Amino acid sequence: MNMTTSSDAPSAGRKAWLGLLTVLALVLLVAMDGSVLYLAMPRVTSSILPTVDQALWMLDIYGFVVGSLLITFGNIGDRYGRLKLIMAGAVVFGLGSLGVAYSTTPGGMIAFRALMGLGGATLLPSGLAIVSALFPDPRQRAQAIGIFAATFAAGFAIGPIIGGALLQRFEWGVVFLINVPVVVAFLIAAPILLREVRSPAYGRIDVPSLLLSFAGILLLTYAIKRAAAVGFSPQPSIAGVAGLFALAIFLHRQTKIAFPLMDLSLFKDRIFSMAILTGLLSLVVWSAASYLSGIYLQSVLGFEVFTAALLSLPGAVVLTATCVGTSRIVERIGRKPALVATHFLIGVGVFLLLFTTTEVGVVPFIASTMMAGVGYGLSFSLVAEIAVSAVPTERAGAAGSMAETSNEIGNALGITLLGSLAALNFRLFGPGVAGTLNETLDHPGITADTVLQAKEAFLSGLHLAVGVGGLLTLLAGIVTWLWLPRKLPE
Repeated sequence: MNMTTSSDAPSAGRKAWLGLLTVLALVLLVAMDGSVLYLAMPRVTSSILPTVDQALWMLDIYGFVVGSLLITFGNIGDRYGRLKLIMAGAVVFGLGSLGVAYSTTPGGMIAFRALMGLGGATLLPSGLAIVSALFPDPRQRAQAIGIFAATFAAGFAIGPIIGGALLQRFEWGVVFLINVPVVVAFLIAAPILLREVRSPAYGRIDVPSLLLSFAGILLLTYAIKRAAAVGFSPQPSIAGVAGLFALAIFLHRQTKIAFPLMDLSLFKDRIFSMAILTGLLSLVVWSAASYLSGIYLQSVLGFEVFTAALLSLPGAVVLTATCVGTSRIVERIGRKPALVATHFLIGVGVFLLLFTTTEVGVVPFIASTMMAGVGYGLSFSLVAEIAVSAVPTERAGAAGSMAETSNEIGNALGITLLGSLAALNFRLFGPGVAGTLNETLDHPGITADTVLQAKEAFLSGLHLAVGVGGLLTLLAGIVTWLWLPRKLPE
């Protein structure tokens, strides 16, 4: 086997490091947008008055579009060039950001968030491939990829602070307008500092698979959201059945075509399967807990948006530090214990949110985000590495794409499944004035008893959602410990 050692490969110069900074600017935007929107949702819902299912769509349509297209755009980038694709994606991402910033209706915001997702689907996988190509020296490449992952994690720390400061002084749309100058600067610098990356080993893109996966995910999501918002009825039930049918056909088709979008044979390896499950589940819990906690801090405890952002900072800093230090943690305890610890830290961390009340909750919230933040940091750093190392070298690209996809789908599923569970609880046990807590609190002439009932109903929904999420992660940790071999491949 021909291996390039650190001494054989040339060291990267200043241009490569400047190119890395150029890509990191986009990575930071993608991470910040996720945390900023969770923080801004109370202001958004009060401004454009979405229904409960529209509010959930605003949050997760981006993740579903990205997750549905990630592998496809990976193939397109291999064929036509990663740099061309990421530049086109940056333009679409910027246009979507402009549209979201000036949206005045829920439908418009959902559509432009979807457009941002279309652009965002090009950014992470193409950006990572371009960064890897900038650094031929393996040691420098590992360092650059570590910085790439840490930047993504740091975006969650910076996003609430910047967003909170802006939201105190300006309308909510400004948090999306800041994307535009960064995109413009990237489009100017990228052709100078970055080089094109292609792969000679590509297959044709199976359009039916793309359509089936996209339609299946969206139809099933629509059915879950409608059921949580208004109860079961014929239209969402039919959509749900159609979504399941489309996904079943999609999965069957992947086993029959020469160039599948999803290589299901990889799941025969139990290490790969558990790595993907870890990436999916950690983001399911993270997205739901972040979304519901943001509303809790502002609408239940009554904190200003910037104060809520500052309260989120300790957990985000811990997450970032863990992401940077994961390699040292793994050296000390090993890959399998680190993967098991990921589940248990997240599970116990979110369980701490069960100690929140309608009057007191700052200490449990900070403790929860810090403990769970260690688990999230381990997951962000470990999942792709373990998934790729578990498969043959020639299938590493497919494994990496599926690891990225599991994160994006998990991010969206958290809002859809656990967020809808909390919404259903509010519909059943709330005062019945409106479908969401913020709509209820904004209702004219509302009494103090109704406000208390609405807050208690929301809080019980939060407890239900994080309880289910925490239990799932603890069960996954037990399965990981019992099912995986003692030593995982390096």
